[in-house]
Amino acid sequence: MANTLLTISMITREALMVLENNLTFTKGVNRQYDSKFGVEGAKIGTVLNVRKPPRYVGRTGTAIGIEDATETQVAVTLDTQFGVDIQFSSEDLALKIDDFSKRFITPAVATIANKIDNDGMGLYTSIYNEVGTPGTTPAALLIYLTAGVKLDDEAAPMDGGRTLCITPLMQATIVDALKGLFQQSSAIASQYQRGQMGTAVGFEWYMDQNCNTHTSGVYTTSATPLMNGSTSTGATTISTDGWNSGSSTVKKGDIFTIAGVNHVNPQSRQSTGTLQQFVVTADTTSSGGAMATLPISPTIKTTTAFQTVDALPADGAALVFNGAESTQSPTGIAHHKDAFTLAMADLPLPKGTDMAARVSDDQLGMSIRLIRDYDITTDKFPCRLDVLYGWAVLRPELACRISG
Repeated sequence: MANTLLTISMITREALMVLENNLTFTKGVNRQYDSKFGVEGAKIGTVLNVRKPPRYVGRTGTAIGIEDATETQVAVTLDTQFGVDIQFSSEDLALKIDDFSKRFITPAVATIANKIDNDGMGLYTSIYNEVGTPGTTPAALLIYLTAGVKLDDEAAPMDGGRTLCITPLMQATIVDALKGLFQQSSAIASQYQRGQMGTAVGFEWYMDQNCNTHTSGVYTTSATPLMNGSTSTGATTISTDGWNSGSSTVKKGDIFTIAGVNHVNPQSRQSTGTLQQFVVTADTTSSGGAMATLPISPTIKTTTAFQTVDALPADGAALVFNGAESTQSPTGIAHHKDAFTLAMADLPLPKGTDMAARVSDDQLGMSIRLIRDYDITTDKFPCRLDVLYGWAVLRPELACRISG
């Protein structure tokens, strides 16, 4: 009996399944906004403004006190179209789908999945909470438990939506560190047999080779950065001095604390007794007079429902940066799913080609398109696989970096 030739729809459906199976970091993020783009017929550059929930201070006593419902927005932009171009022959179309997938689809889609995950992990520079020591791979479970404490202090939901994405070395180190737990449990057995953590200490654990490596700025050892002048509530930049003029460079993603400025619980607005961590949001080099104006996150707020700290930085307060200068630190991420979002949209199906197919899965929040043409001179079918997507940080407070 003659073989049944594979159709473009079969190939595209298989590509979507392979894409989902190859994603790692992306599996643990918020995907609820995909349908919004689909309804609007999105294309590259399309923006969706996502509302973040308001917060309230509340009142004590019987007298009513109406509060404004202040909603903030985060823009999710479809800014990345990525794809892989392949070709196969008429003979290849006579293969079984499993064989065809192994030879053509899996390698191509793995590249797409790698790109999506890598872009998502690159959002670490927007995260201001951090545990661990830059340049040192965590070898104790306490570091990961402390990441959970960071999320608890930020009122992250404990609803099963917490995920850890760590480097291969981080995973190997912590699995080895826990090998002394000699007990008959399926979880320990799985860690031993698979070399993977699975579910532990409140997180679903994943190993992701796309964890980014952060290289801290060049401060030089003689720099003693200090607050320069007063800062008002609502500030997104701070004036500093004590740098080495023209030679100190603070990098986007560098994390620091300010003496006397403590973190507050976002619901109770009570001080947690720990210094608030800030992240630098753009590369900054010190100028004349050894001064530098640092753009930072989160915003310094001592009042309102969106309060972040218990006090404004004092003039002359010391800044302490995490890790030594020029340190390379592979960076894992602990997060609740609402910290990030990935949105994908359906790409249009063009006319004038041999074949074109698009497969979407609303439940998975995935969409991929395959366009096939025919080259009569070689009896080949050149194809292009494409996805259109955009990443955004929804609530950076619901994530914590893990330095390695």
